[in-house]
Amino acid sequence: MRASGESVPVSPFAFVAQLLQLAVALAAAPLLVGWVNKWRAWLQNKTAPSLLQPYYVLHKLLVKEAVVAENASPLFRVAPYVVFACMALACAIVPALSTDLPLAPAADAIALVGLFALARVFISLAAMDVGTAFGTMGARREMLIGFLAEPALLMSLFCASLISNSTSLAAIVTKMAHSHFQLYPSLAFAGVAFTIVSLAENARVPVDNPATHLELTMVHEAMILEYSGRHLALIEWAASLKLFAYSCIGLALFFPYGVADASAPLAMLVALPALAAKLAVGGLLLALIETISAKMRIFRVPEFLATAFVLAVIGLLVHGLLEA
Repeated sequence: MRASGESVPVSPFAFVAQLLQLAVALAAAPLLVGWVNKWRAWLQNKTAPSLLQPYYVLHKLLVKEAVVAENASPLFRVAPYVVFACMALACAIVPALSTDLPLAPAADAIALVGLFALARVFISLAAMDVGTAFGTMGARREMLIGFLAEPALLMSLFCASLISNSTSLAAIVTKMAHSHFQLYPSLAFAGVAFTIVSLAENARVPVDNPATHLELTMVHEAMILEYSGRHLALIEWAASLKLFAYSCIGLALFFPYGVADASAPLAMLVALPALAAKLAVGGLLLALIETISAKMRIFRVPEFLATAFVLAVIGLLVHGLLEA
């Protein structure tokens, strides 16, 4: 028998699954953005850009020289790398393909929210570092949105964690995907709240419009106006990784079916196409939401995110009254 304090050895397959998941995230995140943009253009009766357009943009930026302001501090130069590392780590620890991952113990709901918050702090500080009006304005708006979105995100994650009695995403997926099918009314409220938070956190309509540079509307774009070259490429890549991470978190919480179990390595052959199919449907729904929604004023965003928080709290109450 194994002692209680002895760690469980990680199988060689787990390292393969971990590397595969990280590689899929790095390679497929820009493709997900291209898929959303293509459907958004089609739904608006516009000429759709190429599905590979995000890759072309990243390649163009990576080969260009980065221009940095004279009064920029080292924080301005380091921020893109920190933000990219945080988003890559978030994609690596979310059980999108398998629950048997070496980084699975780090896939805690609270730690994951802290990882997103760390990236937000660095990009906001870098936006204010140069001292431009646009950068400071975007940083203030970003911190306001994050301050309101993080509690709602935590409440949404807690709805799922109460069902599995754990804040680990791997435990949540194992509980919900590899057990008898059950209906959880609390997850319906949590799912709507998580969708609202995802729109706000990823700078999507109706909170922000990633395709505009208008002063009164932009939030994320205002913070990165001073970046260029490889720095801008890392930030854009990190933004696509963030959308990929949030999509995988939503699939892990509310549609975990198809994720490979630790005891079934061959299930990875099914997990990869299942993830691609779920992301394709999710990208279509995101484009549909952005098409039928109008950009709201920045002063209405607190009400929008407060609605998400209330829905998540209602989900917790429903779980305590009906499911506990």
